[in-house]
Amino acid sequence: MATKTQEGATAGTEAQDDDTAVEAAGTEGETARAQTREGGSGHTDAVEDVTAEEKAAEEETAEEVAAAEGAAEEAAGREKAPSGVGQGAGAVVSAALGFVSLSGGWIGTVAGAREQLVGQLRTSSTATVATQIKAVYGNAWHSTALWAGLFALAALLTGVVVLARPAFGTPGRPQAHWIKSVAWGGVSLAVIGLLLAVLKYSDALLALPSTS
Repeated sequence: MATKTQEGATAGTEAQDDDTAVEAAGTEGETARAQTREGGSGHTDAVEDVTAEEKAAEEETAEEVAAAEGAAEEAAGREKAPSGVGQGAGAVVSAALGFVSLSGGWIGTVAGAREQLVGQLRTSSTATVATQIKAVYGNAWHSTALWAGLFALAALLTGVVVLARPAFGTPGRPQAHWIKSVAWGGVSLAVIGLLLAVLKYSDALLALPSTS
């Protein structure tokens, strides 16, 4: 009887040891699965971080390329767009020529004096008074008027070209206001000078005195 009791006790102890081993194995399995899940989660987070960094790098690269293209286009636009210096110079030249056309300028004065000298040399002392007046004073007056008309015509053409230049230039680029003002001033002076030149040359203004 004692032997059977001992055998039963031994069997019970072995069963308990088996249960403990099973429980330990189960605990180890759960721990391994937990570690596996943690490892998989960490790997996923790492992949997501790498993907986010790649996207950020691509976006930065795209922004840099767009900025470079914009700067290149802006530089090209500045190179193609006229600065307006030529138009401003043309407007000033038109105004200056228009002012000179009112009197004929130094060239007109010299031309008139030359015609007067030529008339004195070519006209004999026995010529009539009307002939002497026409040769000495009339031709000189007409020469001055002719040069004044040429200056007025040059001023008019220059002013018109300056005012019409934006229509043939870069679209959407307005002309400076001061250029327009100076060009219109030159055109106005040119019209007045041209009108006076025609009146003087046709003897409608300050005609030669009558000898009768």
